[in-house]
Amino acid sequence: MKRQLEYIDQMFDNIIENRIKANSNKIDRVVEEDGSKDFLRILLELKDQKDTPDVIVAANDTTSTMVEWVMAEILNNPVVMRKVQDELTEVFSINNIVEESYLHKLTYLDAVIKETFRLHPLLPLLIQKSPDESCKVGGYTIPKDTTVHINVWAIHHDPDNWTNPLEFKPKKFLNGKWDYNGNNMKFFPFGTGRGICPGIPLGDKMLTCMLASFLHSFEWNFPKDEEFDVNDKFGFVTKKKKSLVAIPSQRLSDKTLYMG
Repeated sequence: MKRQLEYIDQMFDNIIENRIKANSNKIDRVVEEDGSKDFLRILLELKDQKDTPDVIVAANDTTSTMVEWVMAEILNNPVVMRKVQDELTEVFSINNIVEESYLHKLTYLDAVIKETFRLHPLLPLLIQKSPDESCKVGGYTIPKDTTVHINVWAIHHDPDNWTNPLEFKPKKFLNGKWDYNGNNMKFFPFGTGRGICPGIPLGDKMLTCMLASFLHSFEWNFPKDEEFDVNDKFGFVTKKKKSLVAIPSQRLSDKTLYMG
């Protein structure tokens, strides 16, 4: 893993160095016809500005952490696992591997992922906010430059927002339109407004693809005498206190797996 991390870092370094060189030669073609800029260009411009505050805080293990939480909840709920696998069989058939172009049809798996984000938001206090000017929110005065933390974990577990909030019930996300855009104040695991996570589209697709592949290709079970543990370890990213251990067994044919 350390070798792979060095390889990835080198890739990023090459991309950044090439962009800096292109900018200095005024041949940067990343600006679109409508004047928009890509994410890297914006970051480089901010870097060159004086007195620029920190604009990004990120973790590189959020997707893998969420895969573990979703798999743990599914393993603890055999009925949910069967419904997910039935949907995967219907969409892909038992003779095909998971394909990205059909992920949007996995409505039940999407509901399972959203319910897991509700129960186990990765960033329970989100990214802290700090107003440029004093303002009033909900009748409270927030002085300028105050550090504000939003307890999204409490919002996601509030009985005024959710019936039986401690229970894992994916069906609640099958009714109505739920997304990660931060417009619904009952459910916004990635934040809201200008501070919302910029990696939502990529992270959502990666998470769905990984889980679909795991659950379509294999059956999963807890080891003998292994008990389900949902305790978490509080931090900037909330992880399981005890790492998940699961045993896979082949679900697809050898030929299908080989072709994949």
